[in-house]
Amino acid sequence: MALQATSFFVHNLVNLPGKTNATLKDSTFLGGSLTDHRKLDLGSSASRSKIEFTRRKVYKTQSVATTSTPPVTRAAPEEKKTLRKGTVIITGASSGLGLATAKALAETGKWHVIMACRDFLKAERAAKSAGISKENYTVMHLDLASFDSVRQFVANFKQSGQPLDVLVCNAAVYQPTAKEPTFTADGIELSVGTNHLGHFLLSRLLLDDMKKSDYPSKRLIIVGSITGNTNTLAGNVPPKASLGDMRGLAGGLNGLNSSTMIDGGKFDGAKAYKDSKICNMLTMQEFHRRYHEETGITFASLYPGCIATTGLFREHIPLFRLLFPPFQKFITKGYVSEEESGKRLAQVVSDPSLTKSGVYWSWNKDSASFENQLSEEASDVSKARKVWEISEKIVGLA
Repeated sequence: MALQATSFFVHNLVNLPGKTNATLKDSTFLGGSLTDHRKLDLGSSASRSKIEFTRRKVYKTQSVATTSTPPVTRAAPEEKKTLRKGTVIITGASSGLGLATAKALAETGKWHVIMACRDFLKAERAAKSAGISKENYTVMHLDLASFDSVRQFVANFKQSGQPLDVLVCNAAVYQPTAKEPTFTADGIELSVGTNHLGHFLLSRLLLDDMKKSDYPSKRLIIVGSITGNTNTLAGNVPPKASLGDMRGLAGGLNGLNSSTMIDGGKFDGAKAYKDSKICNMLTMQEFHRRYHEETGITFASLYPGCIATTGLFREHIPLFRLLFPPFQKFITKGYVSEEESGKRLAQVVSDPSLTKSGVYWSWNKDSASFENQLSEEASDVSKARKVWEISEKIVGLA
């Protein structure tokens, strides 16, 4: 039975961050020393005349000084320049990794989080439940499964006049048990249409806003996955991610004149998700090659760890949802809580030490970040260029 349980989990292993003190030795009165005045003989007429003359001289001097000399103004100490709050857009911020990241960033008081979500009310309730201060977040509607919605979101954001410093492409659809494809509003297979194409269009349309930002460290982050990286154990669990010659993507993934799978094969919900993650990582690298040197924007991807309790698994079978978390905690030791994963993604958003562009970040068992290696396909330059060019056509940018 133990072997059967192990086999089950390995087969289904998925992926699824001042005072100034002064002492006067000799007090003065009317510009003269009190000691000197005490030395005068106040009884003699000569002394009284001398005193009167001294008073008139002092008053006259003071009068001239008051009317002719500009007041002395002490220069205020130079104030340190205070950096404004950064503005970060996080897609899918109403639950899981996105919500945990929004909370981690908002709690610093240094970020205003735009929670870009499909369900407006769900996002508002989630933010309130997480204890995020209202002054640190704004909810905006975004449905990545609709190109029109993406364009409307961008138009609304631009109209708000807010700067954009960091964009986090986090939202994802995962249908591991689906036998038949589901489609976006534009007739594209849902997993790739949402996870890759929706984010591709969003990133391209917001790139100019990021270029204009005066923030010291501008970043575009696309959440990757270990399951799309075939140089890992999880990446080798069937069905393995593979883009093939991309004939399905070139045909629009609509199931009419092309396959709904990127490689042109038969539909598989789990593979569609993994394929979309390869596209995410290839897109990040192509952004880096095309725009990093020109704009100074940092482009990065990451795998924050196995968030076994995330809502990403809501469409998996009940038994899997029950047993997968303890399996990850006690067998593979790869379990990461939503809170910890949110802190890791928040690091990639704001940590000064994680500004290297074109990097796929991961964390070791001591929660220390490191540059991970992408598989051969997930780092293929020619495939990255081809994914970019075909995606441009599908979303209407070419």
